[in-house]
Amino acid sequence: MDITKDELKNILERCSAATDGPWVSFVEGRDHSSGSNFIQTASDDIELAGATVADQDFIAAAKQDIPRLVAIIAKQHGWSL
Repeated sequence: MDITKDELKNILERCSAATDGPWVSFVEGRDHSSGSNFIQTASDDIELAGATVADQDFIAAAKQDIPRLVAIIAKQHGWSL
C-alpha cells in the first residue's frame, strides 16, 4: 500500500490545524499525584472521557509523531510539502 502526495499533505494539514504542541500526556499516579488524567498542550489542557491510558498516550504523542513521519515519507518520495 502506498500513499499519494495529496493524502500525505492532508494528514499534515489536519495535524497542523490542531492545537499547538508539544502535547504531553499526564496520568494521575504516574505523572502527578492528584487531579485527573489530561493532555497538556501549548495553550490548554485536553481531558478525554472513556480513553484508556494507552489511548491518551497515543493521542498526545501523535501531535509530535505525525509531522515527523510525514516528513520521512515525503523525503523518501522526493516530495516537498
